[in-house]
Amino acid sequence: MESHKCPVTTSFMDHKVQSEPWEFIADLHERCPVHQVPETGIWLIVDHEASKEALLSPEIFSNQVRAASGHQAEMHKLHQQILSEEGWGHVMTLQRTDPPVHTRYRKLVNRVFTPRRVAEMAPNIDEIANDLIDGFIDSGECEFMSEFALLLPGTIITEQLGLDRSQISTFKKWADAMLAPAMRLLTEEEVREVAHSELEAQKHFDEIFEKRRKNPEEDLMSALVHSHQEGEEPLTNAELQNLMHQLITGGFETTTSALAHGVWLLIEYPDQQKLLRSNPELIEKFVEEALRFWSPVQGLARMTTQDTEVCGTTIPEGSVVSVRYGAANRDPKEFENPEVFDINREDNGSHLAFGLGAHFCPGASLARQQLKSAFTALLERTEWFEFAKPLPDPAHEPSFFLLPIEEMHLKFT
Repeated sequence: MESHKCPVTTSFMDHKVQSEPWEFIADLHERCPVHQVPETGIWLIVDHEASKEALLSPEIFSNQVRAASGHQAEMHKLHQQILSEEGWGHVMTLQRTDPPVHTRYRKLVNRVFTPRRVAEMAPNIDEIANDLIDGFIDSGECEFMSEFALLLPGTIITEQLGLDRSQISTFKKWADAMLAPAMRLLTEEEVREVAHSELEAQKHFDEIFEKRRKNPEEDLMSALVHSHQEGEEPLTNAELQNLMHQLITGGFETTTSALAHGVWLLIEYPDQQKLLRSNPELIEKFVEEALRFWSPVQGLARMTTQDTEVCGTTIPEGSVVSVRYGAANRDPKEFENPEVFDINREDNGSHLAFGLGAHFCPGASLARQQLKSAFTALLERTEWFEFAKPLPDPAHEPSFFLLPIEEMHLKFT
């Protein structure tokens, strides 16, 4: 958008703005729901209706986003070269494909993440949540990120991937390495380091795929290896590796973030903490409102296949567009008083925290179950919680798409 049409004075590349974008977002909602970030050329869509339309129109807003140019493209090439030579380079499966290619992968993954499978996992998730609370409840305080928020989804996915619970720090190292190229600009040395960590993960997964082909177990790995039905092609090793990459990067940091932001909200709004403690049946409404208010995935990229008009602004063909889920979930045209956190809210069913359309998050039901189990256990086993020390400022690590929190110190009654 030309600068005279949209005189935004704040830069979205500012770390503080990315960490707490709400003032910036409110300004965009009011004046320019489509905004081009001058430093990167990426277009932001913050309008709820326009975001929905973009997510439901892959023929115009394609998931096949071309790699960046310049230094970043060189680093991307190096990263892929290391993986291809020693393991498996990334092939496009779920996230970076459009229908009909995407449809095949999605069908296979949907067979793995069934509501029935998640329901069967619920007692185990409850047990893990309570085991983790046992570790700090007597001392009356904890560093919530390392002692709970990382460990709950980490333990669940670690077990599902055929790893031992004791290997969670290894898993965390792999997950961080897989996420790193999307989180920040890396030096050549860092690229080599994260690629070699991912190779370690790939070799581990390959051994497990082999074992599960011969002797299936009740885990995610077995379900993926055997997800094809008669007459369908099984997934190749490269496809399986890419799906693992996406399940880890998509399901780990995001659930960790949702747990941390849920606690943050209950502390920031003590009236809501009180309300939820006296009405535990509101837990599901609380989960949905927390997801709307602090969406773990703030936005994801698409690429335009033609010139297209959005909210009166023409976005040229070949542009990278970031559909801002978090901003759409604060659109006053869709949500009454969107800046108010209210677990009794009636209009949060249309939030976009898990996306929409063909790319709706396949792990949404598992994430919701983890949040429900976690907050039920935390509320049942404490009378109150608050911050033991203030959050850092900015509270989040720099990221264009996510809201990663480094540390959060809590004390309990």
